Amino acid sequence: MESRIGLLLARYSDFNFFIDYAEWEITFFRERDENSDPIPIKVSRGEENIFIWCFFLAVAQLAADGQQAYDWVKYIYADDPISSLDDNNAIAVACHLANLLKNANGKVKAVISTHHALFFNVMWNALNDRKSNPLQPYFLNCNKDVGSYTLRYTGETPFFHHVALLKQLHEAVEADQLYTYHFNILRSILEKTATFHGFPNFSACIKQDKDDEDGILHARLINVLSHGNYSLFEPREMLEENKENFKRILNDFMANYRFNPELFPGITEEASA
Repeated sequence: MESRIGLLLARYSDFNFFIDYAEWEITFFRERDENSDPIPIKVSRGEENIFIWCFFLAVAQLAADGQQAYDWVKYIYADDPISSLDDNNAIAVACHLANLLKNANGKVKAVISTHHALFFNVMWNALNDRKSNPLQPYFLNCNKDVGSYTLRYTGETPFFHHVALLKQLHEAVEADQLYTYHFNILRSILEKTATFHGFPNFSACIKQDKDDEDGILHARLINVLSHGNYSLFEPREMLEENKENFKRILNDFMANYRFNPELFPGITEEASA
């Protein structure tokens, strides 16, 4: 097992380990003394989790390969395997696990639970063959009142919150059901985009052509309309003029910050026309 774990561990870290089977202890080290004995080091919580993960992967690989000692294994379960890991290792772990499962050719089934959005997204993209064998996404919901669980199909809902909101706005535009509170949602998306791209104000994400004051005017419009007391429970339909302004701001934003056109059919083409 040491050789199997060691090969995996070398992908993620620069330390080594020694297993004392007599004392059931593991010593982590980077260097040895003059007697070739390991010089113990204290590893971080993330490094400890990486070692545990590599130990798990070594066993899972034996099961996936159909080794006789592990031919009884039918399922693999991993519960949030990237706790305390940085994003680079989270991506590496997700890719490695996805490749292991794809190469297992159905010999074992896997259940993986996580709260980490990046890990989920990498796993999803690595495992999802959109053309020949698209995955079917479901959310597991718990009804605490009756103590039961249900699976809810979510194939039509994007995973990330901001993309789901954009899809909601796009559908409102397509159905011509624009209400005043949609300006609040649009402003929230613009602010998050501005922060992500390092701008101090959301107005930087509004299209502003040369000799065209639309960028300034639209920023002011969003400022005014997003600060009103617009209730989700008593929606008020936008005025026609505001609808046109809203559509133009949204279309220009979608054209400038490219999103998957499969989620927003027609909107980017309209904006670039």
